[in-house]
Amino acid sequence: MDLGGEEIHSLLGRAMELKAMQKEGIGHHPLAGKTLGMIFEKSSTRTRVSFEVGAFQLGGNALFLSPRDTQIGRGEPIADTARVLSRYLDGIMIRTYSQKILEEFAEYATVPVINGLSDLLHPCQVLTDLLTVKEKFGNLENRKIAWIGDGNNMANSWINAARRIGFELVLACPKGHKPDEKILAMALKEDKANISVVEDPAEAATGSDVINTDVWTSMGQEDEYEERKKVFAAYQVNNELLSHASGNAIVLHCLPAHRDEEITHEVIEGPNSAIFDQAENRLHLQKAVMELLMKNKQEHGSY
Repeated sequence: MDLGGEEIHSLLGRAMELKAMQKEGIGHHPLAGKTLGMIFEKSSTRTRVSFEVGAFQLGGNALFLSPRDTQIGRGEPIADTARVLSRYLDGIMIRTYSQKILEEFAEYATVPVINGLSDLLHPCQVLTDLLTVKEKFGNLENRKIAWIGDGNNMANSWINAARRIGFELVLACPKGHKPDEKILAMALKEDKANISVVEDPAEAATGSDVINTDVWTSMGQEDEYEERKKVFAAYQVNNELLSHASGNAIVLHCLPAHRDEEITHEVIEGPNSAIFDQAENRLHLQKAVMELLMKNKQEHGSY
């Protein structure tokens, strides 16, 4: 939500340029001499590797920091850690549980702070997903996006994206697992908002250009696993659900996937799947984010 609609489009365009440059072997090192600190309270494959490799490809460095390796894990105030790390680093990425931790860190840091994931939001992932949709279809505004499953941080981030861009978003979530009420209410105040929440997955999927889902049980919810399997059983993305979508629809999943739970093996490996293109795009999108935030201000381009 720190980015306006035009800024998002510019960021996506830059990510596509950086992707093309990498494919062509064109070196680009705007972050030479700069270091990104990466704080992980939640483990990750894609977030760590994409940020670390992305920083390296841009000529910079990335430093992995876990709670057990820092004073955060021993109770140092977040404000103190943020101010100290700001004197060493040129940017900080945090993947954490609480949105409040992230916001407090950003309040006291004097360098850019990137949300690598919180329980409330996952902005780098949804920007990646928008990049993937734009690559496949050429535009975002005239698309229908279906979200199937839990009203989690990804669902909330899709709502924020729809609020900024203006595509149609239909979220199919069971009772008791709807998206964040405040985020949805704020989005619906926007003139561009074309957002609805339903309970029938087929209704959301009908005519959609994109079917998107995520695991039913996120990190920290492991004790709810068996109950969630029952609640979400009707929300599986499978070939029958896909049959309701448009003929050239794509399927997205931010990974890791529990195959044959929230999404079937056949759909992941099927012709509509853009899941691994989506996973690759984390690298290119986050390179654009790091370049935008960590490059010297006077060196910024038009975006």
